[in-house]
Amino acid sequence: MLNKTLSIAMISSLAFTLAACDVRKTAEGNVTVPKYEIEKTQQGNVKLPEYDVKTPEVAVRQEEKTVEVPTVKKEERTVTVPNIDVTPARDK
Repeated sequence: MLNKTLSIAMISSLAFTLAACDVRKTAEGNVTVPKYEIEKTQQGNVKLPEYDVKTPEVAVRQEEKTVEVPTVKKEERTVTVPNIDVTPARDK
């Protein structure tokens, strides 16, 4: 359980870190669409913009620490739980 929680926390922090990329536009883009009447009067030309993307450096590591954790004891009980029946709209 603790390993799963730590894994989720590390993945979440990695996702937030990757969202902090530094993006710089290096060239303008240009799109010239061909125009048609009965004959083509202009050639089409597409030049997409260029970007230089620098991502942050992320170092993920593990270290062992001693922490206090609660202990959980299991016991078996009979409880009432909800039971839901769903009828899809197409079957009504």
